[in-house]
Amino acid sequence: MNKVGDIEKATQKRVIKLFDKQLGYTYLGNWEDRAGNSNIEEAIVWKYLTHSRKYNDTLISKALYELGKASNNLSDGLYAANKKVYEFLRYGVKVKAEAGENFETVQLIDWKTPLNNEFALAEEVTIHGNHEKRPDIVLYINGIALGVLELKRSTISIGEGIRQNIVNQQDKFIQPFFTTIQWVFAGNDTQGLRYGTIGTPERYFLKWKEESDVANLLDKYLLKLCNKERYLEIIHDFALFDGGIKKLCRPHQYFGVKAAKEHSKRREGGIIWHTQGSGKSLVMVWLAKWILESNPNARIAVITDRDELDKQIERVFTDAGESILRTRSGKELMEKLEKPLPRMLCSLVHKFGKKGVDDFDEFIEELKSGPSTTVGELFVFVDECHRTQSGRLHTTMKAILKNAVFIGFTGTPLLKQDRQTSLEVFGRYIHTYKFNEAVQDEVVLDLMYEARDIDQKLSSPQKIDEWFEAKTKGLNEFQKSELKKRWGTMQKILSSQSRLEKIVNDIIFDFNVKPRLNSGTGNAILVASSIYEACRYFEILRKTELKGKCAVVTSYNPSTKDIVTEDTGANTETEKEYIYNLYTSFLGGKTTEKYEDEAKDKFKKEPANMKLLVVVDKLLVGFDSPPCTYLYIDKSMQDHGLFQAICRVNRLDSDDKKFGYIVDYKDLFKKVENAVAVYTSELDYDTFTKEDVDVLLKDRLEKGKERLDQALEEIALLCEPVKPPKDQLAYIHYFCGDPEKEEDLKANETRRTALYKQTVELIRAYTNIASEMDEAGYPEAQTNTIKKTVDFYLKLRDVIKNASGETLDMKTFEADMRHLIDTYLQADEPRTISTFESMSLLDLIVNSGIADAVDTLPKGIKENKEAIAETIENNVRKKIIKEHLIDPAYFDKISKLLNEIIKERKANAISYEEYLKKVAALAMKVSNPSTEDLPEKIRKSATRRALFNNLGRNEELAIQVDEGIKCVKKADWRGNPQKENEIKAEIYKVLKDVNEVERIFPIVKQQAEY
Repeated sequence: MNKVGDIEKATQKRVIKLFDKQLGYTYLGNWEDRAGNSNIEEAIVWKYLTHSRKYNDTLISKALYELGKASNNLSDGLYAANKKVYEFLRYGVKVKAEAGENFETVQLIDWKTPLNNEFALAEEVTIHGNHEKRPDIVLYINGIALGVLELKRSTISIGEGIRQNIVNQQDKFIQPFFTTIQWVFAGNDTQGLRYGTIGTPERYFLKWKEESDVANLLDKYLLKLCNKERYLEIIHDFALFDGGIKKLCRPHQYFGVKAAKEHSKRREGGIIWHTQGSGKSLVMVWLAKWILESNPNARIAVITDRDELDKQIERVFTDAGESILRTRSGKELMEKLEKPLPRMLCSLVHKFGKKGVDDFDEFIEELKSGPSTTVGELFVFVDECHRTQSGRLHTTMKAILKNAVFIGFTGTPLLKQDRQTSLEVFGRYIHTYKFNEAVQDEVVLDLMYEARDIDQKLSSPQKIDEWFEAKTKGLNEFQKSELKKRWGTMQKILSSQSRLEKIVNDIIFDFNVKPRLNSGTGNAILVASSIYEACRYFEILRKTELKGKCAVVTSYNPSTKDIVTEDTGANTETEKEYIYNLYTSFLGGKTTEKYEDEAKDKFKKEPANMKLLVVVDKLLVGFDSPPCTYLYIDKSMQDHGLFQAICRVNRLDSDDKKFGYIVDYKDLFKKVENAVAVYTSELDYDTFTKEDVDVLLKDRLEKGKERLDQALEEIALLCEPVKPPKDQLAYIHYFCGDPEKEEDLKANETRRTALYKQTVELIRAYTNIASEMDEAGYPEAQTNTIKKTVDFYLKLRDVIKNASGETLDMKTFEADMRHLIDTYLQADEPRTISTFESMSLLDLIVNSGIADAVDTLPKGIKENKEAIAETIENNVRKKIIKEHLIDPAYFDKISKLLNEIIKERKANAISYEEYLKKVAALAMKVSNPSTEDLPEKIRKSATRRALFNNLGRNEELAIQVDEGIKCVKKADWRGNPQKENEIKAEIYKVLKDVNEVERIFPIVKQQAEY
């Protein structure tokens, strides 16, 4: 019989044998009683440098002196000492043999040919510090200790080994020993291997993940990570000193960079999709470092589309010790690229001339106006590449940077509507790491979703009608209709004062009762629908207990230009005046940028003092804040934007943060569900070849040209009957008749409607390929003519609207309509309409199979509640069928419950909200069977639960059968008739019935515990 819970020494001996026989390390012996153990074994180092590297004694002596001095200098702490030693290890030690001679570099490690180094290990290495400690195994390269490994028996948690390593690094123990250490390992046979480096907290010790035929988890990953080439490769290419924290790569980062290296060698672009929060910026740093080091002619330009991301990229590279220049304009970027230095730059592709204004066209003109010659082999990294105006980026950046290799980075996959232009710019996927993989690997946290509804009702419909009529006297029917449309939109209705106050009260309640929010260790973001609404939220919050502990962060920057045409003379505030006045009052003379930077910094570092940020679009991408735990959504969102927003709360933090929480006031569940489904499902278009991409480009431009030609033809036909000289008056007469006569305006209304519609179609068709007219086949002269034609029809539409009185200056009515909504629209208290209790989004959507099914539905069906319901039911049923053999009795009961829910839904006996609750609860029962009504000895084992349910809920029989099987079962018994019969005989001893044995045995075969 196999030994269970072997003593630690037995594991240690097996591991030493593995290093010796399989990995090829030299065993140096048991150093428990050896005197003078050190992290720099000078005799071994000296021998290596003399015999293998052929340095003379003088150079070796001086190099060892410098190395020893750096490793013993802990005046600035372990991080600084380890960083200095790392520089010596990676780049060599520069020394002079004699005064007046040139410096020579003594290389301590042969990085180019890893197998030329001397790999060795020693066990029980006693180190004398302030307190004596004895690491189980120390790994030496050329006599320098680069790794320590603490081992535990299989019955002892791997956490003990991790904590032992952490304690050993303290100054009261053997801190000086760790100044050379690059790898810190802990392992046992049941949990496998965890790795970190110096200063890594227990929570951030990492797990490797890679396919292997080795069954033992500890051996499997020691063989992977301590393979000589990879062991040194990760130290050389994947160690990072990042602003006071030393980091090693996670497996997805390692394989992502490795794949990108191969693309780069072939000068081939592509896209790296690594989900939000999984360390995408570090992948950029490691890849950039490798490209610059391996290719002396290479240069890197990192392009982002948000100011926050631009700053973040600059910070990440700078903190990692990489010099990067942040250019301020497209012109400056081109000027720098025409010179050989700097080798690494970052810039905005969307250049904000003024906050809140998209000045992309101006940026493109800056690029076009400069020369097109660049120095060096250029690699362009585009962050959040799914958003970066792929079509325009393609035609301008690729035209100017003709020989550049474009590599896109994204935290979300390309949706089908993005895929054509993105594939044209970047090429196919280089590497992917999806949301569900990151959750399973504990790289990010799973998300919990809760929808809260706030019903609103009209308190006096009659008064609303009277108020509206009084305030709109003198308006024609078209203008009244426009006003009703504008102020009757859901957005305006949902921004009533009563509703906003109810949501604020709801959030305040959470801050008093929810874990992390009430302890001050976590905080929250509230997403508002508009800058105006964000300001109103902020004003309400300042009258609550969150006063001084909340801030508003939007794209708005107050300027008097915003309000010069706003005053209506009615002693009321328009929306723009309200925003301007509020901002100028709370900024108190600070710039918006300074105010926001202070708020963000406090939000990250002092969550108890900055509890809530109110945002609209800013901070929903490129903003990592581990304390952020709750996201309150009061804005309609979907696809990329929604997924990126909900991932603001998925960052790892202290142990009390188990999930990120999403609270939805906009009934976005179907969109959340679809976003998670898309971002976790298998890709169906990541194998495109260059030829496929070329066809996509051709097809898209052909269709775009066809659409534009048709739009031009149709609007010309519409205007053809206009009489000569076809001047402004002639067009007004044709589309309006006599504008002062109501009957003429009525008679020509159809013509005007057609003009408005055709103008919109023309604008859309032109905008779609405006930056690619040449590629679409239009000569330059024709392109200029089309541009003027589009401009003509735009102006014509405005002329006709003004002449017919079909325009309306809404500012005059803003205050009155806002009063109407705030006064007569009352909101009820929030109520939870779909909480999934302890079931995470991943469990509900991904693990239940709903994700892949919903993602494959056509777009029209996705919006259909009936179709979504049937999809959910089919996937829950599929899960039931799949699991049925494991526990037939339990899943028969669950199947009946599902049938009852379907019957209720089809009979309209329950609301859609109630249906969602019931099906969520049922899905949870499928994935996580309830154990509350089970005996204590049955509850903790899934196998015993199955036996209990299928043996008439007889506790004694279930336990006897389980114990009997465990006593007689042998390895690989399934499919072996002799071994199966031994188990059947044991079951018969308990049940005394051949038919019962045959009934139960198929269930036994399905149990993972056997």
